Amino acid sequence: MASPRTTIILSIPFMVIGFLLTRAPYLMTSVPPSRPWADGPMKLVTTPQFLTKKTDIFTSGATHMALLHNSILRGYNSIYHQAPLVADEDKADFVGYSLAWYRFVKSHHDDEEDTLFTKIEDLLKDKAVFEETHKEHDAFLAGLADFEKYLAGLKTPADFSSDELLRIMGTFQQPFESHFHSEIGTIAKLSEHPNAPKEGTPENAAAAATFKAWGKATVTKAGVTDVVPFFLLNLDRTAEDGLWANWPPMPAPIRWVLINIAGALHSGWWKFTSCDAAGQPKELWAFRVADIKAQREEAAKA
Repeated sequence: MASPRTTIILSIPFMVIGFLLTRAPYLMTSVPPSRPWADGPMKLVTTPQFLTKKTDIFTSGATHMALLHNSILRGYNSIYHQAPLVADEDKADFVGYSLAWYRFVKSHHDDEEDTLFTKIEDLLKDKAVFEETHKEHDAFLAGLADFEKYLAGLKTPADFSSDELLRIMGTFQQPFESHFHSEIGTIAKLSEHPNAPKEGTPENAAAAATFKAWGKATVTKAGVTDVVPFFLLNLDRTAEDGLWANWPPMPAPIRWVLINIAGALHSGWWKFTSCDAAGQPKELWAFRVADIKAQREEAAKA
């Protein structure tokens, strides 16, 4: 018979998992959106594969990049719409959610510049293919840094000012949106590059593997307990007629764990996401809270 101490030690993992499950996003209730949602003000990207039905490596790579970009864009839009409405009791979680968005974007940018672009330039033997893309990055990085500096520099969440955050967001919104669309076109057009590998060749297979490996690693390396849940909870699995309902490709249990176990650490943040744990668009949280407060005020007057 196990000693009481051994029993306690063996039970700790189950206690931790049980605690995390009580905070898991799948337990959060959601309703379909009925007001401004995360498809604006920044316009979402239509994937090249949906538009052209092409399946070459650059069209596929650009498509997967577009899906990742759309998660970031929905994140921005969800912050934009909810900032003016966030309740005092939710400000700490909203600041955490917004900083997770920043880490997502910054890691994505750095990983492109340090890894993906270099590999593609080497593949095509052309160092000029991303010249405009580098300039586009430079156009919004200062504003992005101000975004992080403001939120990380708050003495307390109570000091959060939606006016100031929206002012900062307005300084980089246009170049940010423009880049997140144009980069997709830039990558898709590389299929026409004279040095683009032909289908069926070893070079083509190697290039496809490069895109796949980069896509698989780029989000997880940014942060499993913050960026990964942010990414997955801003993926609309109904978009483009449900074509990407199972993207990114991973076993369903792994997806569930990444959302509900990894995501449980910062569970309060995910009420602000644009989609629920099943990938369905949902009413933005701050709208729901504002409604409840308005109803209570009306009831108090009656």
